[in-house]
Amino acid sequence: MTTGDDLGEIIVEFVRNGPYVKCSAIHVATGREVSAMGPANEPKAVERVAIAKLRRALEAGR
Repeated sequence: MTTGDDLGEIIVEFVRNGPYVKCSAIHVATGREVSAMGPANEPKAVERVAIAKLRRALEAGR
């Protein structure tokens, strides 16, 4: 579990499938989930994309 500065608690999960990794980010307070896919050798970059996507999804839901 990680904390997005202004987002609160976020659960981050990685699933590798060959040369790709899927990163799911779940906002604990709302249960909103998003995912992003990218190269398995860059998991932190894929995590940043997933968290940015989650931030946009939460802002759209306001």
